[in-house]
Amino acid sequence: MRSAIVLVGGAARRAGGREKYFFTFRGKAFIDRLIDTLREVVDETVVVARDPGQCERFGHLNAVRCIPDIRRDLGPIGGLHAGALAVHGEYVFVAACDMPCIHPEVVRLLFDAAAGYDAAIPCWNADMLEPLHAVYRTSALLGYLEEHESLSLRAMVRSLDTRYVRVEKIREIDPDLLTFTNINNLEDLESIDPSAGRGRDDVPEPY
Repeated sequence: MRSAIVLVGGAARRAGGREKYFFTFRGKAFIDRLIDTLREVVDETVVVARDPGQCERFGHLNAVRCIPDIRRDLGPIGGLHAGALAVHGEYVFVAACDMPCIHPEVVRLLFDAAAGYDAAIPCWNADMLEPLHAVYRTSALLGYLEEHESLSLRAMVRSLDTRYVRVEKIREIDPDLLTFTNINNLEDLESIDPSAGRGRDDVPEPY
């Protein structure tokens, strides 16, 4: 069984307070694009929000569980902890909610690369990693997160038996490396899609 964790609990300060997962790209909200992509690859997806109130924002997602952080205000580390406790797969793909172009074949590559390791992490070089577009062994995540001291994702990755996957290998599947596209603000969104809408936050919520 393969699982996925999508982290949505950030404060969105760099996006002007707007919730990035409801930005639209090519006519579809980020979160919907991401969930649809993951359905091609994994058996279950768990969305991790900052609190129960935020979870209510995702009631429209079919066959997806949304859970709140157990340990609050720890950033991605807190979301990973809650997510790892909730999933059932031996290995789990982890993604941030502001990556609308994740490639399903890249996710499959990372699952395959992780076999026999604690993690498979894309790397641009020795210092530039993609820990929030990566696959982890669930038990290894929990073993670290139950007793960790640092909130650094880099410290976590360095503590695991990690297999680093060079972006050159990923480029064979995704030549422009669009899978790593990360939207931090509205200007980033407009740079990849000038016609992109600003998402559900600009209209009344339908639920």
